[in-house]
Amino acid sequence: MAGPRQGGKLPPPRADPGDDMDKEIKHFKKVVATFKKYRTLMHSKVKGGMRYYDTLPSHHQALLPDYTSQMNVLTAAIDNNHKFLAEIVASIEGMFENNTPYSLDRVGNGEARRTRADVEVTMFDIDRVRTTLKQFVRDWSDEGRWEREESYQPIINEIKTWFPPDKCCARDVKVLVPGAGLGRLAFEIARLGYDCQGNEFSLFMLFASNYILNRSPGVNNVTIYPWVSHACNNRAFKDRVRPVVIPDIDPSVLPTHSSFSMVAGDFLDVYTTQESWDCVASCFFLDTAHNIISYVERIWLILKPGGVFINLGPLLFHFADMPDEDSIEVSYNDLKRIILKHGFQLLKEDDSLQSGYIQNSLSLLQYRYHTPLLVVQKPTTPPDPPSLPYP
Repeated sequence: MAGPRQGGKLPPPRADPGDDMDKEIKHFKKVVATFKKYRTLMHSKVKGGMRYYDTLPSHHQALLPDYTSQMNVLTAAIDNNHKFLAEIVASIEGMFENNTPYSLDRVGNGEARRTRADVEVTMFDIDRVRTTLKQFVRDWSDEGRWEREESYQPIINEIKTWFPPDKCCARDVKVLVPGAGLGRLAFEIARLGYDCQGNEFSLFMLFASNYILNRSPGVNNVTIYPWVSHACNNRAFKDRVRPVVIPDIDPSVLPTHSSFSMVAGDFLDVYTTQESWDCVASCFFLDTAHNIISYVERIWLILKPGGVFINLGPLLFHFADMPDEDSIEVSYNDLKRIILKHGFQLLKEDDSLQSGYIQNSLSLLQYRYHTPLLVVQKPTTPPDPPSLPYP
């Protein structure tokens, strides 16, 4: 996927660095099967609730006169999401270079072959699809504008500060956005005229971003129901089944001089060329590492002398509570110390920012992250990288 409407292709994905081809194909099949099984498992959950409703005493049922009709509305919304997810799956055919192992024919592209015995899909897997639907809200809907203003705009402002378009040739400024998700931050940077590349590892995100960037049918022409799985903390049932239209902007419209691309793969595997980027802009990304220090080291390596590293986000540490996964968790103060120990020079720090993340704006439960903004620069004549361990 070289960019919106450009017809380019992604290098083949890897399930994990070093995995053999069989494991990669198995992972690919699992992700495709998870998209396809969304409706089946979501319907099963709704039917379970309706069966329990039928066991309630009649006077309890009388207090919920609209329950059955509401579940019918919910089921219809799930069916709509299923059709949308099917379009995403259909759009991945030919998405990857040398894509024979990643053909839909390898996983079964028909109704009768959707439930292959070697691909087990659970509700835990379906959570990844439900998160993907909410990512469309964050990145490509008008409803997600407030999250983008909180999380993306501070980063964009810093890029414009340190690489002002009116004082430099923006198209000569290479900006990397690791952990790009569905690509909106990278797209907005490219819209300003910079040479921007997004990098993403998750196949769920890659499939979805491929669709929205290369196959979307136009502004506000797709309707999804991202909150159908939110059974709790609803003020009204209608909030759970309210539609969201996407995309709020045409992803195919970019300045003629701009450059925008997306690259698949693990950040540490893909980006190994020294001094090749003017700016690395990361948002809700650093805490996706098993070892966050390895990300800092790699960013130092790939930045040109004088290059700028901009980071915004919390420290959730994705692997911290996963069984059989290694993880190093550090505090923000330790992270900042590690970054500066590598030789980066502090340009700006703002510890006052807060952000939502794929938040249902009408939910009774609202999460807010404190998301420090840190801007540092690799010196023009950088010192030698520090030796470990740090004092």
